Amino acid sequence: RGITGVLRVAAFQTAALALVPDALGALRDAHPRLRVEVTQREPESAIPALLARDFDVVITEEYPGDPSPRPAGVEYAELGEDEITLALPEPAPPGAGLRDLAGTPWVMEPEGTASRRWATRLCRAAGFEPDVRFESTDLLLHLRLAERGHAAALLPGLVWSGGPPAIPVVRLPEDDRIRRLFTATRRGGGSHPAVRAFRDALADAFAHRG
Repeated sequence: RGITGVLRVAAFQTAALALVPDALGALRDAHPRLRVEVTQREPESAIPALLARDFDVVITEEYPGDPSPRPAGVEYAELGEDEITLALPEPAPPGAGLRDLAGTPWVMEPEGTASRRWATRLCRAAGFEPDVRFESTDLLLHLRLAERGHAAALLPGLVWSGGPPAIPVVRLPEDDRIRRLFTATRRGGGSHPAVRAFRDALADAFAHRG
């Protein structure tokens, strides 16, 4: 209970929504004098900010077949795996899968993101170029557009925050459906008591997310 000071964390959206609040609750109970500051930030900009000492811990991700560059000054600890499913726009043909969505509007994250590279590769492997009509880093917007029948979307499990999917979803091919989640610190920073406490609380939140 003696951990004090300030811990600065960067987390991408779905981790910030589904995992960070529970982790903060555990830390508040176990280490009431530790101040945790959280910023929502995508990994593409969060890792450089970690190296610039703007953050102490970054929650980051890696998509299938798209390993992210790992700067020499950063060390990673795996948090777990998160399954991505294909959300079908309503109404969708019975039994529809990825190959049946060649002419369907899509919502994806912006060009240059790991998610966009992976999603584009996935569609091309299925034999078509996706018709991306909507771009946003906000996965709740992706979900809403799929719910209202405006677009197909590729949604990670964390977007459901532990509950069951609220719209029809289809499992992707086994080699293309798991993104890996990590926490990243500057080299040597993973041994700091505040960092260890946060990683433990985050791992517990991940294990009990539902």
